Amino acid sequence: MYISLLLILIPLLAGYMLPRTPLCWQRTINLALSAIVYVILFLMGISLAFLPNLASNLLRIGVYSTVSALCILSMNLLALSLLETVLPWRGSHTLSYFSRWGMVLDSLKLCFMVVAGFILGLSHWSCLNLATQASELLLILLLCLVGVQLRNSEMKLRQIILNRRGLLLTLIVAISALAGGAMAALLLGLPLATGLALASAYGWYSLSGILMTEAFGTVIGSTAFFNDLLRELLAIILIPLLMRRSHNTALGLCGATSMDSTLPVLQRSGGIEVLPAAIVQGFLLSVLAPVLIGIFSFHLSG
Repeated sequence: MYISLLLILIPLLAGYMLPRTPLCWQRTINLALSAIVYVILFLMGISLAFLPNLASNLLRIGVYSTVSALCILSMNLLALSLLETVLPWRGSHTLSYFSRWGMVLDSLKLCFMVVAGFILGLSHWSCLNLATQASELLLILLLCLVGVQLRNSEMKLRQIILNRRGLLLTLIVAISALAGGAMAALLLGLPLATGLALASAYGWYSLSGILMTEAFGTVIGSTAFFNDLLRELLAIILIPLLMRRSHNTALGLCGATSMDSTLPVLQRSGGIEVLPAAIVQGFLLSVLAPVLIGIFSFHLSG
């Protein structure tokens, strides 16, 4: 009965317990991880094409992802706005715009892989029935490599404890997102555990779609992917605007991606001063995300 949680924790911890890899191997691991994400999302698209009552299920995915994204982002923005009122954090960095649209296109490439897999899956070739089993094996490898990446980040416990702004943002983003997930579950008529799991990836769409598909099925897994993809796209677009008024909101909106994909945009918009808090928030939410998804999926199955 603990299989879903162990499937997440064991490879993640195994990767984290490995010795820190040399720089040349880190680059190879990053490339391998990126390639695995593309393949798994392609397989997820194939699984989506095998859904019964396909048209109605696609409509459900669209409604679920839109409602959940709006609820989660609204609660995040409300909580972060209150934090800015109580503990304002402002800077004077002059921002640069040149790279954010390139990052939007990078995110859309992953969406394209789901669409490509879906189109291939419409052929219903018999060999494509193995897509689910293949994605399960790749998921284990992906989680192990994620653990290796977290190990290579060299984030020390002392650095996390001393960065109070990063810790505070992590707490507020985590709790407010879960509140938004609960609201989405209520509006959509979903089990509370499903709504909380949808909110638990904190924008990490390349992982949430995979884990949620394994735990809840293709409809909810696809919902999680598009929900978190929308969060990252909005963050990349809004960071320069939000950073002028509220560093807390601009950083918090990035969620788990503040340690990697949105970090360059944060640096260009807010300067070097935002990076320690961004890395702490991204690291903690990246650790928390798969654990919470596992807990909520276990709760539902139990």
